[in-house]
Amino acid sequence: MTQEVTERVEALLPTLRDRAQEAEDLRRIPDESMKALQETGFFRLLQPKQWGGHAADPVVFYDTVRKIASACGSTGWVAGIVGVHNWHLALFAQQAQEDVWGEDTEVRISSSYAPMGAGTVVDGGYIVNGAWAWSSGCDHATWAVLGGPVIKDGKPVDFGSFLIPRDDYRIDDVWNVVGLRGTGSNTVVVKDVFVPSHRFLSFRAMSELKSPGLEQNTDPVYKMPWGTIHPTTISTPIVGMAYGAYEAHVEHQGKRVRAAYAGEKAKDDPFAKVRIAEAASDIDAAWRQLSGNVADEYALLVAGQDIPFDLRVRARRDQVRATGRSIAAIDKLFESSGATALANGTPLQRFWRDAHAGRVHAANDPERAYLMYGTHEFGLPVTDGMV
Repeated sequence: MTQEVTERVEALLPTLRDRAQEAEDLRRIPDESMKALQETGFFRLLQPKQWGGHAADPVVFYDTVRKIASACGSTGWVAGIVGVHNWHLALFAQQAQEDVWGEDTEVRISSSYAPMGAGTVVDGGYIVNGAWAWSSGCDHATWAVLGGPVIKDGKPVDFGSFLIPRDDYRIDDVWNVVGLRGTGSNTVVVKDVFVPSHRFLSFRAMSELKSPGLEQNTDPVYKMPWGTIHPTTISTPIVGMAYGAYEAHVEHQGKRVRAAYAGEKAKDDPFAKVRIAEAASDIDAAWRQLSGNVADEYALLVAGQDIPFDLRVRARRDQVRATGRSIAAIDKLFESSGATALANGTPLQRFWRDAHAGRVHAANDPERAYLMYGTHEFGLPVTDGMV
């Protein structure tokens, strides 16, 4: 069944590619694109089977995100982030899942996990306040998961995600940026909203595989580490953008005539061929490591085994490396494309801007991930929770 989904998505790619500039101009994904992705079944890939989903192999999900991003960086970014929220919701209490999917299993969820607000403990739940920036695709969602601490007696006692319906928050349109313009990553504002206890999920419970949703949703994918799932969701579209930039560059160079070099065709330039080979190798390496680690983790879970910490820190190491390799490859291609690639509306400059915009996400902080890996290699305790 998942193969049918991926085939339908692949058939949609030319349309998404044609709409890439429209997404940028709108500063959000066109409604028609979100509807078309919904109709392919893409958003059901990581959704639990009890709610009509596929509980799919995560590599299938990420490979599909990669392909979407190769057509339109913003659409790939939003598709991956919105799509992974169905995996996250599967870990919430059953009542929370019923609140969201009970009447409509095609509901979409946005997020902002940075602690830009908090929930204060009250009887039966929390009073939540805050303004969460960078909620990609929020205009296409009717729920949001928002990260922050739990405050009791004036002190933080837990940290996790609050699940809040659209009627309980407003969206401030502030997304005026240089890259990933089409993601509509606006600010979600919450003021004095009551969130019942079952709509909060602790990150500690997730890391210890004690999420209440695991009682009903027992498929292996829901035991994947958050420290692999979330960062991979951020890196995968950037790798996809690199593939898209590569295709755009090769097509561009195949037609380009270099006036400064007596009308030499770019495709006859030996140095152009070398740069293409180097970029292609780095992009492939990025994807092989990124997807390979996810595949290794998932295979262990399917076999009923635990994921060793060695593999988890390796996945984080290679996740940020994948982002770095992809952006370096895009830079190499962009620098080799000549002045005509600078024109507004050309795909290469858009991929270049989108990838660099994605790079600034906290999950792509290379030094932090490398520090975790090196610390573990020396046999020292790793205290960072994103692993």
